[in-house]
Amino acid sequence: MRLIGAFLLLLASSSTASILPSAEYPLPRPFSELADESTLSFRIPSVHDSAVQARRILRKESIGTLSTVFPSSSPTLGGAPIGLMDYYADCEDDGNPTILALSIATSFKNVAAGSNITMSLRWHPNLKKYGAASMPRFSLVGHLETMSAKEGSSVVKCFTKAHPDAVWWLPGNRIHESYWTRLVVDEIYWIGGFGDRAYIGWIPVEEWKNVTKEEINDCTLPGEKSWSFW
Repeated sequence: MRLIGAFLLLLASSSTASILPSAEYPLPRPFSELADESTLSFRIPSVHDSAVQARRILRKESIGTLSTVFPSSSPTLGGAPIGLMDYYADCEDDGNPTILALSIATSFKNVAAGSNITMSLRWHPNLKKYGAASMPRFSLVGHLETMSAKEGSSVVKCFTKAHPDAVWWLPGNRIHESYWTRLVVDEIYWIGGFGDRAYIGWIPVEEWKNVTKEEINDCTLPGEKSWSFW
């Protein structure tokens, strides 16, 4: 029995060692160190820093997950949540994502029946050595607001630049009834990465809306440059 126990202990130690980061791929380093190789200081990004990063992600990404709840009138699914992929584009200056809604789509049918809605986004870096758990992600809690015809016409170019295939279901198409809407952001929940080096928590909507174009343009997310995050 002692020999078996010793063997199992050795096996466990070997298995544990095999999954730990090697010297070539150490644990992720703080954003503050990545920004300036000469500094040894450590500073978790502030709430405003995180708001800027989130607005940068909103600008760079174009696909999110819309989460809604089935209406209580549904005999089998009433109250059940569902998250579905959808297109969006960052076409307005205040951080409210632009969405081309299809009346037939489940997310918009649920909202029409009274459901709340959230949009979840995450940053997809270009480099292959990134761990998803270390990357920023967040959820926008808000409500949909249908755009006027004039507002809708002003976002067509922006939206179709992000999603060229969306020209097939623009309002007035022969396939599906569609309309322009915006997700009016009421709350933002942010996970900047690992908690010992990134802010995790709520971002006030005022911080979200007050981020400037210059701050968005000047922000660099992990993976946007050629240096390695690892």
